[in-house]
Amino acid sequence: MIRERLRERWQVWAQLMRLDKPVGIYLLLWPTLWALWFAAGGLPPLALLAIFIAGTVLMRSAGCVINDLADRKFDGHVERTRQRPLASGRATPKEALILFVVLGLISLAVAAPLNAAALWLTVPAIVLAASYPFAKRFHSLPQAHLGIAFSWGIPMASAAVSGTVDWPMSALLMAANLCWVMAYDTLYAMVDRDDDLRVGVKSSAILFGRFDRLIVGLLQAAALLLLAFAGWRIALGWPYYAGLLLAAIFAAHQLWQVRHRERAACFSAFIGNNRIGALVFLGLAVSLPPF
Repeated sequence: MIRERLRERWQVWAQLMRLDKPVGIYLLLWPTLWALWFAAGGLPPLALLAIFIAGTVLMRSAGCVINDLADRKFDGHVERTRQRPLASGRATPKEALILFVVLGLISLAVAAPLNAAALWLTVPAIVLAASYPFAKRFHSLPQAHLGIAFSWGIPMASAAVSGTVDWPMSALLMAANLCWVMAYDTLYAMVDRDDDLRVGVKSSAILFGRFDRLIVGLLQAAALLLLAFAGWRIALGWPYYAGLLLAAIFAAHQLWQVRHRERAACFSAFIGNNRIGALVFLGLAVSLPPF
């Protein structure tokens, strides 16, 4: 009986952490891996790699929990989110808050072996993750808030590798990732635009209106150009630029995919950004081999 109860609760907690939908983990992980490879000039120490992978999973999970806790009164009115554990009543707010605190404490324990420079950067990372869900209530670009939160692993990776942040390169990678996140999260927001207008929350999809595809395309182009400049700064080889070219093709396909702004197409285009992140990383890893 106890085992069955625990199994049932674990299934609810896993859904609350969105472990059944891992694309968010990948979208957070790819720019962190870019930063580790740039900072290390190739394969980083395996211990650091393990810490950042585990930290990515934990922080994304914590972010999903606090997001659902903040949005529990809205999610029931949105088609895509009405079956989430809190919105459907399968989890309680107290349960979600305890889970968020536990995930945060485990994240800090995982990060403990990092050097002091990287550890100090965990403080704004937690603040950004906890505050993002409330951004949509106050301004029309919560996607930019998410972009900063999803970029914070970049200076952390730089500090973890070298003991200090290489701010020129970190700022360049953060700017690229900010543009990319705003692009793909606008595609995500396009799925919910009608529901968001009805319940009164803000998003870039609402702000951009009929110019949404144009602005997403410009953001995608800016992200890839900034990544190309980052590669040029350290004289990366042709495989890196081949990866960027393939990523650009996928980005262009996404713009065609959402031409009618159908919900399913917009969601599929959002999911497809995992391939863009993977292609950039693959080109980078081949250009900076571990030897």
